[in-house]
Amino acid sequence: MKITKLKTNKFKTNLCALFISVPLTKETVTKNALLASVLRRGTQNFKTQEDISKKLEEMYGAGFNCGVDKIGNYHILKFYLETIDNSYTLENENLLQDGVNLLIDIVFNPLIENGAFKKEYVNQEKENLTKILFSRQDNKSLYAKDRCIEEMFEGEPYSLYKYGLPDKINEINEKNLYEYYKKLITNSKIDLFISGENIENVKLPNIDSSELENITIKHNANTNPKIVKENLDVTQGKLIIGLNTPEEDKLAVSLYNTILGGGANSKLFQNVREKASLAYSAGSSYIRRQNTILIQTGIEIANYDKALEIIKQQIQEMKNGNITNNEFNAAKELLTSSVNLIPESEEDTIAFYFDQRLFGDNLTITEYAEKLKNVTMEQVIDVAQKVSIDTIYFLKKGE
Repeated sequence: MKITKLKTNKFKTNLCALFISVPLTKETVTKNALLASVLRRGTQNFKTQEDISKKLEEMYGAGFNCGVDKIGNYHILKFYLETIDNSYTLENENLLQDGVNLLIDIVFNPLIENGAFKKEYVNQEKENLTKILFSRQDNKSLYAKDRCIEEMFEGEPYSLYKYGLPDKINEINEKNLYEYYKKLITNSKIDLFISGENIENVKLPNIDSSELENITIKHNANTNPKIVKENLDVTQGKLIIGLNTPEEDKLAVSLYNTILGGGANSKLFQNVREKASLAYSAGSSYIRRQNTILIQTGIEIANYDKALEIIKQQIQEMKNGNITNNEFNAAKELLTSSVNLIPESEEDTIAFYFDQRLFGDNLTITEYAEKLKNVTMEQVIDVAQKVSIDTIYFLKKGE
């Protein structure tokens, strides 16, 4: 297990974060999502969630959370435990050590009965996961974004929903999930991050983990945009457009995305929402590890053609180099501010360094901000000329 200590005196808390990274696959994505929930239910030392909660209360109301995420073509099981700093305890207790110990206990010492996970816990978490999978459509904006990703990356790992597949749940039971867990713990990349002020003397576990090979799966880009229209009972249309961006010069792509749709001064916000009044919301986000930008708009269903035309115009304007100095400088200022805010959050700081670790990068936050300052208008225009529309997804009301 790779252990990273991030010493900081900015906070009155310590944060421990443990990440288990595995390739994103159809066969394992549902097991991973279920496993994170089962592990939080109990350990050999704390056999119920109530026992874990009591322990957290004894630790001055420490917080624990876990879940799954996908970054690039990796599926990540995430476990977080936050405590107040030792200096704020009544009797100078070592809460950071207690937090590390409890986190390790939850992940590596699960409650086992008769060579399997506790059947009751697995069945209850299967029910909970089923509800999550069948309630995807409740949040129409997130659903549309996920569906665009599924269509854009069809047949590729990144198309998989991070919570898995409904038809795989019934195949999982307490025995085969435990067998999978044992393989996962042995063969996965495991990272532990510890953030806080008094972190030098924490006793850390000696746990072996594997190195992950860098997964490079070239996206099978659509030369002619793929158009998908889906009907649901919606009052507002959701137009999502997936753009392919160049793999190199990611900082310039970040700046391109900010100019295109990264805030109130962006081209999408100003031209689609403010001037044309075609959208309730209009913006874009950069999925850095997939070399993808997603444009997201909420529009009147009847405005589909007009909105699409104006969005395409903004992409073409940038290809033609029509970016003002004001747009460029405002975007750089906004992006630089967001990077400079990363150290103000322990969770964001850990997330930054974990992402760097996962993909073999070695930049510090300061170095990243410095490189961002040096990005030129010419680099952004060069990126703009390489951007192409891959997928157009429209969620609308059925006729």
